[in-house]
Amino acid sequence: MKKFGKVMRAALVGAILVLPQAALAESLADALIGAYRHSNLLEQNRAVLRAADEDVAQAVASLRPTLSLRAGASYGNFLHSDSSDGLSATISLIGEMTLLDFGRNKAAIAAKKEAVLATRMALINVEQDVLLEAVAAYVTLQLRQDAIALREANVRLIIQELRAANDRFDVGEITRTDVAIADARLAAAQSELAAAQGDLAIARETYKLAIGHSPRGLSRLPSAPKTANSLDAAKAVALRSHPRIRQLQYEVAAAEAGIALAKANMGPSLTGGMTLNDNSQNTDAFNLSLSLNQTIYSGGRGSSLYRQSLARRDAARANLHQIGAVMEQAVGQAWSEIDVARASIVASDRQIRSAQTAYNGVREEAKLGARTTLDVLNAEQELLKARTSRLSAEAGNYIGVYKLLSRMGLLTVEHLKLGIPTYDPEAYYNAVKNAPATSSQGKRLDRVLKAIGN
Repeated sequence: MKKFGKVMRAALVGAILVLPQAALAESLADALIGAYRHSNLLEQNRAVLRAADEDVAQAVASLRPTLSLRAGASYGNFLHSDSSDGLSATISLIGEMTLLDFGRNKAAIAAKKEAVLATRMALINVEQDVLLEAVAAYVTLQLRQDAIALREANVRLIIQELRAANDRFDVGEITRTDVAIADARLAAAQSELAAAQGDLAIARETYKLAIGHSPRGLSRLPSAPKTANSLDAAKAVALRSHPRIRQLQYEVAAAEAGIALAKANMGPSLTGGMTLNDNSQNTDAFNLSLSLNQTIYSGGRGSSLYRQSLARRDAARANLHQIGAVMEQAVGQAWSEIDVARASIVASDRQIRSAQTAYNGVREEAKLGARTTLDVLNAEQELLKARTSRLSAEAGNYIGVYKLLSRMGLLTVEHLKLGIPTYDPEAYYNAVKNAPATSSQGKRLDRVLKAIGN
């Protein structure tokens, strides 16, 4: 019973020591949330989107009247005249408004709205890149930690082999050559351990850049998310929902609106005006005006702009078709990389079993004098190589799954169900789409910016 009590107390102490570390351990979901919340790249592209939203507001504002104030003063010195010298002042209130533009502003607003939608899709694509980098940083850091554990175990094992070789040399069973071989292998193992520690330091810095803070203890990886049942299904999802594809579709629509705008720009415009003058000479005036403007000849500029808009539409369509083909190729490549990684895992498992059996056998045979120290070290190296390959294959497979999700257009906070508030791209747009200018609307904008974290 006393022995059992000691065991229980030891287990309890161990649990107490482990609990704080487990509480501080960061899961992959935690890392993804950190990357999403602290990404400067996402903040940059959100600002780019808000700037695009303002393009719509500016296009809407061009439909509204403009009111300007003009003030001036002059001093007159009339030579050889009965008029007296004096100072005169004038203040004018000028208003203008486009009454008819025959579709010009409508086409401009349509083009800007399509550009906003395209920019939203670009933001989602950036979100995918940020999350994929976070996954890669997390998995790579865990791989480097596991690799160091293998290297440290390898160093300890070779130290044991070196001690055994020295003991056998002391009793005359082996020569100094065997001891030198073991010592050289130990130096090589220590060098490889130092290299692995360097790789770990690099992985930690990469993690800090991708996630936004230095790594704490990492939890083991959860099960990889589901992707698609077949390669064809994955390609179909990518062509249908990938943000890059949708971005280009909106760009084609914007180019179509650009054609309508170029055509409308060759038409007339009807403008109304109002001027109110007040001056010190008591000659106040109030004028209303109506003007129709139509360019009759511009040296072919209007026709050139129209042809240019057609060419840009054709270029946008061709780019959409090309990126569609690129997306299909990217999905196929990611799918193949997963297949290769999984096949490598299976092969590595078999290699580990065989290498372990070989190592155990060679070590026993060495004790009987049938194998040399070099044989033991070679068998141990093969086992280390197999285990290292297994780690790399596992990491490649896990990152490959998330890469495939990214190629399908599904690597988003929403699809991964991370359970956090996300940036609402419509909040700012809805606040500015009607081109607000009053202080009350300005306060509303401040509230929107605060709500979306800016």
